[in-house]
Amino acid sequence: MIKKTFVWMAVCALGATMSCQGKPTDKSASASATSPTPASAASVDNKAVMARKQVPIVCYHQIRDWKPTDSKGAKDYIVQVAAFKEHIKMLADSGYHTILPDQLYAYLTTGAALPKKPIMLTFDDTDLDQFTIANPTLKKYGFKAVYFVMTVSLGRPHYMTADMVKKLSDEGNVIASHTWDHHRVDKYSHNSEIKIKGKNGKITTKPVDDWVTQIDKPTKKLEEITGKKIEYFAYPFGVWKKPVLPEIQKKGFKIAFQLADKRDPDYPLMTVRRILDSGYWTTKTFSNSVRNSF
Repeated sequence: MIKKTFVWMAVCALGATMSCQGKPTDKSASASATSPTPASAASVDNKAVMARKQVPIVCYHQIRDWKPTDSKGAKDYIVQVAAFKEHIKMLADSGYHTILPDQLYAYLTTGAALPKKPIMLTFDDTDLDQFTIANPTLKKYGFKAVYFVMTVSLGRPHYMTADMVKKLSDEGNVIASHTWDHHRVDKYSHNSEIKIKGKNGKITTKPVDDWVTQIDKPTKKLEEITGKKIEYFAYPFGVWKKPVLPEIQKKGFKIAFQLADKRDPDYPLMTVRRILDSGYWTTKTFSNSVRNSF
């Protein structure tokens, strides 16, 4: 049966609820210049991956001060500027070293060594403040991060441009896929149908493959922007269901990142856990969560 999806020519602005810190000391353990060769899915020892201690991975969305119009729920995804800077300083002062996905992949699949107190910092949804506020803060401590880019937002008000994404990549951060427009992966179909409303009000129908629209085309676009292969993915809203995991794996991603649900023992690399740094958290709460959530 053909699934029908309604897509309008003008995409609405994307809000905070779309979810899906002197001379710097280099505390980032950069990935090697050449990415490790990905093991085939059949050769990965899933039990070994599950047995290895999980690395703390933190997810951010917006870094800005709260507004009177922000809902209680939205504030969970908005870390205020001063709090973000305090949280990142705490990580540096506590001796954490940021790692990047290639290092995590090598560790999970082969047991490769990681630096002492590794942590991964990730940013979802392409918000402009990730470039203007978060990136300079991380640079201060020699930290690197992963930016999961939603390509529909590129160049829109309050979001990053393609040039900004390229700059982040050139500076040694990792750019990764977060779909075209943040639709849930478990809703995708290879046989969808969209209705497009033109400027004249006329509606036309077009068959589409959600997997091509949401995964293949955005991944290609990011590869064109960065000049690098895109090998990592984050689920919109952190939502996944087991039937989609083989599809994600077939797309060639080494790791797919969710939020705090339990990993799937049959697909541990496709369900790597992260936690949100909540806008409500004090620095102490954040520190405790990093230490105790993994």
